[in-house]
Amino acid sequence: MAIFEKTIRNQNFDTLLRKLERAIPDSSWSAELEAGSDFKDGSARCSVRVFERYSMVGGNRLSLTLTLFQNGDEPIRLSAIAAGGSQAVFFKMNTLGEDAFLEDVKQLLEEILEG
Repeated sequence: MAIFEKTIRNQNFDTLLRKLERAIPDSSWSAELEAGSDFKDGSARCSVRVFERYSMVGGNRLSLTLTLFQNGDEPIRLSAIAAGGSQAVFFKMNTLGEDAFLEDVKQLLEEILEG
């Protein structure tokens, strides 16, 4: 499992979410948005998206769970967790696919924030 977290300032929650929803599937021939969920309570909101893609290295599919949280006008908190790339039964082995999926998302996020 690979984890990336970031605090994002001066961005619109909905715009950032939509850009990531488009950019992640566009970044790989096999990546897809599998499911999503949105919550709102008062001025707090949370959006969760689950993406999946095929890993050539591991010969299996990986998932990436993306969570955006914002309370009012506070900065957006982003969490991205990639999982599913291990090939062993009792211990984790060959997690290169997870790391690669997460690195791709980090790069996409930087491009979005710079643009």
